[in-house]
Amino acid sequence: MSRPTPVSRFKQITLGSLAAAVLLPAAGFAASKLAEKTESPEQPQLIVDDIRRTPTVNAISRVMPAVVNIATETIVQVRDPFGGLFREFFDPYYRRRPQNTTHSLGSGVIIDAEGYLITNDHVVRRATRVWVKVDGKEYEARTIARDSSADIALLKIDSKDGKAFKTVAFAEDDDLLLGEKVIALGNPFGLGGSVSQGILSSKTRRQPIEDAALEETMRLDMQDWLQVDAAINPGNSGGPLINLRGELIGINVAVHAHGQGIGFAIPIRRVAESIARMLTPEETKSLWFGARIRPGELPLRVNRVDPNSPASLAGLRVGDLIDGIDGKNPSSYISFTRQLLEHGAADRVKLKIIRRGKEREISVRLRPERDFFNNDLLDKRLGLRVETLTEPLAKQIGIPFYGGFIVTEVRNNGPAAKSGIGKYHILLRVNERPAQDVVELGKTIQRAKPGEELLMEVLLPHRGRFREALVRVTVD
Repeated sequence: MSRPTPVSRFKQITLGSLAAAVLLPAAGFAASKLAEKTESPEQPQLIVDDIRRTPTVNAISRVMPAVVNIATETIVQVRDPFGGLFREFFDPYYRRRPQNTTHSLGSGVIIDAEGYLITNDHVVRRATRVWVKVDGKEYEARTIARDSSADIALLKIDSKDGKAFKTVAFAEDDDLLLGEKVIALGNPFGLGGSVSQGILSSKTRRQPIEDAALEETMRLDMQDWLQVDAAINPGNSGGPLINLRGELIGINVAVHAHGQGIGFAIPIRRVAESIARMLTPEETKSLWFGARIRPGELPLRVNRVDPNSPASLAGLRVGDLIDGIDGKNPSSYISFTRQLLEHGAADRVKLKIIRRGKEREISVRLRPERDFFNNDLLDKRLGLRVETLTEPLAKQIGIPFYGGFIVTEVRNNGPAAKSGIGKYHILLRVNERPAQDVVELGKTIQRAKPGEELLMEVLLPHRGRFREALVRVTVD
């Protein structure tokens, strides 16, 4: 059986030809009558706005060209219990590897004219191939970066013709009005472009999201969901939620499994944070830049600067506008990050910034993260040193393997010692967040201000076993 072609993945019914056949003669007749009236000297020429052109219609007209339909193909290898036996005795004649192919549909929205788009991570998470359909044409796409904690994925359309795509504008982070009209765009059930509208019901919904389209409950790292009463169907996942200005205020993600007319979206603040984090030197090259630049309109705005970071030491401040990098003016957020990521360790990045209406230039020197976020930092701020706990290490020292870090040194009278943390205690989480390595743990510690308390989840030796405890440590 032949595999369906990518074109067959999208089904769309077009009535344009029929409508044109019916409406064009009538339109010609109406136009001729209007011409007769306007040419008559007795009749004044009137310009009447189309009353159907509501703010909702105008917003949809601006954004819909940037909305894409997404089709994915996922190939799941099936384990054949007799495969090894057949292969051993019948190769090269037995080469069939059973597999299941699954297909799914979703939506997305283009954020950069070069073809970068965002969607839900769960739409493309396990996909083997991804196609997008925009403006009636199909393209293959590839995943650039993913943030599973926020359910956001960044994709790039593989366009061979150099097409400049239409894009959506980002709303400001907190520019949300409770009760304002919102519009959900997408591709529900693979039916093509679709629109539903409602109101913003809540800006601070905090409960876990249950998506009927998924096989599992989505427990994302999200504090403030947007709740809307616009119809958000499974195929809407990854599509834009916009306001009447045509600005992106969220990404559609789920519909409440036990409620009617209750949909949820990822707020634009978290969407922007996720994109900014995915495209940093820290995330892609383990190089410390130390600032977060918000995606959106030019000039780009600095949203965060880490204390004692290369960006901070160079003089970059929150609220600065970036107008140039290495003597060039970025054409978009993506072009800025691409040029930033071309730099390596010890390179100096020259930035032209605007602060309070005045231009200035600064030079930021990137440095490897491990040179700063290490045990020296933990000793300085907490008075302890750690080693990543592996299963062989746990077996070597005769303790159960729980993951996390084992404390190898504790400074006398340091913050950790004063809080009761000792040698061979096991550190699992800091402020309810697990850390994968010492660099990530160091970043969490570095973000804390002097005198701030950190909540640490540790395992303490107790009568030959380990017991879990929550310990508060004040950072130096």
